[in-house]
Amino acid sequence: MKPFKGERVFTPGPVEIPDRIREVLGRQIIHHRTPEFTEAFLETRELFKRLVDCDSENFVFFSSSGTGAMEACVLNFFEEGDKVIAVVGGKFGERWAELGKHWRLKVIEHHVDWGKSVNPEDIEKLLKENPDCKGILIQMSESSTGAYHDVRAIAELTKDRDTLLVVDAITALGVYDMKPHSWGLDVVVGGSQKAFMLTPGLSMLWFSEKAKDKLTGRAYYFNVGNELKKQVEGQTAWTPAISLILALREALRILLETGMEGVENRYRTISRGMAKASESLGLRLLPENPSISLTTLLPPEGLSADEIRKAMLSEGVRVAGGQGKLKGKIFRISHMGMDVNDMVVALSVLERVLRAKGLKKESGVEAFLEEVSR
Repeated sequence: MKPFKGERVFTPGPVEIPDRIREVLGRQIIHHRTPEFTEAFLETRELFKRLVDCDSENFVFFSSSGTGAMEACVLNFFEEGDKVIAVVGGKFGERWAELGKHWRLKVIEHHVDWGKSVNPEDIEKLLKENPDCKGILIQMSESSTGAYHDVRAIAELTKDRDTLLVVDAITALGVYDMKPHSWGLDVVVGGSQKAFMLTPGLSMLWFSEKAKDKLTGRAYYFNVGNELKKQVEGQTAWTPAISLILALREALRILLETGMEGVENRYRTISRGMAKASESLGLRLLPENPSISLTTLLPPEGLSADEIRKAMLSEGVRVAGGQGKLKGKIFRISHMGMDVNDMVVALSVLERVLRAKGLKKESGVEAFLEEVSR
């Protein structure tokens, strides 16, 4: 197989960066303590409000990966000794539990088989058994498995309780038409290198009034209260990721030009098409209720996931492998930042790889295009 010129990136972070954003990232740096930066930062904040469909000023940007904002959630909204429920259904659910334990919260781990989605009834039972529970830590899109957790259903359980619903939406924000205020979410975390199509290094943390009332002040660098005071004025408490803030402004413009309803519809269409294509290629999806951010696949009998990944990379297409207990057992194809034509590229390479390995099936590309044309 002759490799393509260059490499296409279909991993669930980092994702490919559009030309419009690359142009912004390539500009000469500006100083952050200037009216120019303040104006750009305040515009970015206004665009973010439109993205989440909420006029509240309760959100901050941190110069960190998404894990930094996750740690900020634990430090800013909970005191040492607080009891929390962590939904552990993948690598990033494990991270919630690890962060909680590290900062001496009393963590109740609710384990879900990897690839399964949490049952809200199980969470309701846990809340009744633990009326002093201060928070639920969960993913909306568990990208290590590709599973979707119904955070809106869980929000119905926490809205009348003194319990914060803290959502890692790092591979959901910018994909789904999220409305955290009207849905009843309390804290939402996002990351730059996912659906915002930026380089790594910027995280977002949105929070409700209910959560704001619980700010602890325990953090130093990741202090949400200190950051909020500065950021509503167009500045930051510490040196910001200047170029990423400017690029985020452009990314938000791109998303809002389509509108988040349209963006979600595009990803739903892609997800539907990928499911049909996978079936035609004789592949099985791992998650029962997949996130629309990516497709997570089990390899066919007699072929390992890493063999498929290696062969696809030789053709110029990089996809992700499994993490934790799924390492070497699955491969993951991201939809984030992609359109239908992009996915045809990934599918055509996957199809050729399977055929070259003697696993000739029906055309995945044909099945994909038929489904997305409906």
